Amino acid sequence: MLKEMELTIRAASVDDIGLIGQLADVCFRHTYRYILSAEQLEYMMDWMYSAESLRRQMTTEGHVYFIGEVDGEPVGYVSVQPEGTAEDGLPLWHLQKIYVLPERQAGGVGKRLFLHALDHVRQMAGGPCRVELNVNRNNKALGFYEHLGMRKLRQGDFDIGNGYFMNDYIMGIEVE
Repeated sequence: MLKEMELTIRAASVDDIGLIGQLADVCFRHTYRYILSAEQLEYMMDWMYSAESLRRQMTTEGHVYFIGEVDGEPVGYVSVQPEGTAEDGLPLWHLQKIYVLPERQAGGVGKRLFLHALDHVRQMAGGPCRVELNVNRNNKALGFYEHLGMRKLRQGDFDIGNGYFMNDYIMGIEVE
């Protein structure tokens, strides 16, 4: 188990776009290697992690990225984005991405990144809010999210272009 003091989490900037892309090249590919076709995986890598896409996310779409590091070495990342108001009137945020290097999984990094993202949302919302995320229905991370208190709210098949779909559960948690 990762000791508390070994992991540091810092806000990312546009200067970290290359680093986030490098981490995604390992983490995202590892996560989806048996879930998506090679063609869809490549399409999604470009769609979400090209330098142009990451820059747009950070500068115009309101994504806030955080990078987790152990002894100065990047081991994972998380991003959140404000999305307006939920059906129940609470401010709504979306946990867009959370990935940890395969060799660092099951060591507490993902949980710490998740909790850090919730703390950020709590500060930004200034009161109770809801955080949702999309997770592929075949992703083994479902149990991870449920363990952290998220619950399945609904599911959908979301057209992402080029004939591809994200077949996801939308999970949510209320943040006080």
